[in-house]
Amino acid sequence: MKSSLWLGIIILFTALTMLFVYLIPSNSLFSGLTYFFGFIFVAVMPGYCLVNVLFKDGRLEIIEKSVLSVALSFSIVGVSGLFLGLSPIGLATSSITITLSGIVLILAFLAFLKKRQV
Repeated sequence: MKSSLWLGIIILFTALTMLFVYLIPSNSLFSGLTYFFGFIFVAVMPGYCLVNVLFKDGRLEIIEKSVLSVALSFSIVGVSGLFLGLSPIGLATSSITITLSGIVLILAFLAFLKKRQV
């Protein structure tokens, strides 16, 4: 996949997740979209971007990439939650979503730069 298309998909998914989290109320009929996009955003996206930073394309099988993405995502979310809990910002929905969005976008941009160099 072209690196610019890949980065565009990551940015679009992050933006959609943010819109769904902040604009759809929890008692709405469409709250399932918030849960679906939020789960994928937390459980896959940070690790997937980090795997793309760390490994070359074609080096990992799809199963290995999937397992590493989920495991690294939960590690990244746990560490960021620990830092937020210890910081004066605290743990709130807005601080978690903004921090995770920043992490995902930074890792996606680093992966984009790496894909452009290769």
